[in-house]
Amino acid sequence: MNVAERTSSSVLELIGNTPLVEVSQLSPSADVRLFAKLESQNPFGSVKDRIANAMIKRAYATGRLVKGQRILEPSSGNTGIALAAIARITGNPITILMPESVSIERRQMLEVFGAEIILTPGTEGSNGAVRRAEALAAEHPEWCFLHQYSNEANPRVHYETTGPEIWRDCPHITHFVAGLGTSGTLMGVGRYLKEQNADVQIVAVEPPLGELVEGLRNLDEGYIPPVFELWKGREILDRKRIVRPRESIEMTRRLVRECGIFAGISSGASLA
Repeated sequence: MNVAERTSSSVLELIGNTPLVEVSQLSPSADVRLFAKLESQNPFGSVKDRIANAMIKRAYATGRLVKGQRILEPSSGNTGIALAAIARITGNPITILMPESVSIERRQMLEVFGAEIILTPGTEGSNGAVRRAEALAAEHPEWCFLHQYSNEANPRVHYETTGPEIWRDCPHITHFVAGLGTSGTLMGVGRYLKEQNADVQIVAVEPPLGELVEGLRNLDEGYIPPVFELWKGREILDRKRIVRPRESIEMTRRLVRECGIFAGISSGASLA
């Protein structure tokens, strides 16, 4: 094989086409097969690589973003890391707003990619980071505020890539379960799968009111992501399931112990 046929011109070309791995040993029933999509195989470590790349590409394509212009975004971790990495490649400075409760490791990863970090009160969670970002965007109209919670490129990239990949690799899928954060994954994948088979059940995982599972939100807290409304989330979702932090942590540990898969707590919540 020619070397050119085995190489990519950019690490960004490696985003997507992640594998499905069977994790049925975690299933509560022998009749139910479980599969996990290993989004950790993306270059910067999570499913958020997809939306970060899509939002920046769309911003460049529409003229909202040019080289050297500052990007602004609130993030509890993974989106910020992916955006900071890609912004480094595209030549854009970036400011990430995140709750002070976010782990030091995530802050260090952002610093490696040269991001400016602004911390918001941990008690306000991701909603506080969103509000502060919106205020900063109003103060600095010259910056490019991508706003993953309202950016059409967020659910769209899952409709165009993640959903088709799942259907290709698992055409007999009966249920799709994912955590509810920005809702982009659920909206994009959910709509695509429903178009292929209306009987596929789309299940959202939420933390209880007042409790924190990093990366997830409860819609009853008062903030409903605009992309959830734009993509008619209530029509796409078949049901929601509440998963407590302790359940999420325990399933995350089981993923490592029984499957050899290192994943985040929101992934554990989806499997709990």
